[in-house]
Amino acid sequence: MRADLGPVRILGIDPGLRRTGWGIVTIDGSRLSYLGSGTILSDAAASLAERLKDLHDGLVRVLDEWSPQEAAVEETFVNKDAQATLKLGHARGIALLVPALAGLTVAEYAANLVKKTVVGSGHADKRQIQAMVRVLLPKADPKTDDAADALAVAITHAHHRRAKALARTA
Repeated sequence: MRADLGPVRILGIDPGLRRTGWGIVTIDGSRLSYLGSGTILSDAAASLAERLKDLHDGLVRVLDEWSPQEAAVEETFVNKDAQATLKLGHARGIALLVPALAGLTVAEYAANLVKKTVVGSGHADKRQIQAMVRVLLPKADPKTDDAADALAVAITHAHHRRAKALARTA
C-alpha cells in the first residue's frame, strides 16, 4: 500500500459466484472520484471450474482496462447454508488472487465495516448503500447492487488505507 498522498486508483470487489461486482475510484488527498463499475457474470449452468475461470478472466479484463494500484475485497459473510458459503469462498479466492497476481496490495473489509463507513450504520440495506454511493460519488451510476457494493468497498478502502499503511510501518 502506498503511504504517500498522491492520487491512487482503487479497485473494490464484491465477490460472488453468480455475480462479482467491481468498482474503480481514485482518491487524491481527501477527494474521491468515480471512474467505473460493473458486474462480472458466470453461467449458473456451467461447472464450478468454468464459473471460476469466467470470474478470473473478467477481473483480469478489469485490471487490464483500469490499471488500479490497490484493491479491496469484501470479506465472506457466513450463513447457515454451508454449500453456498463454500461456493462464495471459491469466488472470493479468485477476487483475492487476481489482483495479488498483478502485484497489487489487497485489503479485506468486513461487510459491516463497509456499511458503517459508507452509510454510518453496520446494518444498512442495499438501498441505503446505493443511495450513499451516489451521494459520495455523484457521477456514479452502478447498474447492479453488486457494482454499488463494490464501489462501497473501494470507498471504505479509500477511507481506511492510510491507517492500514501506518499500522504496517509501526
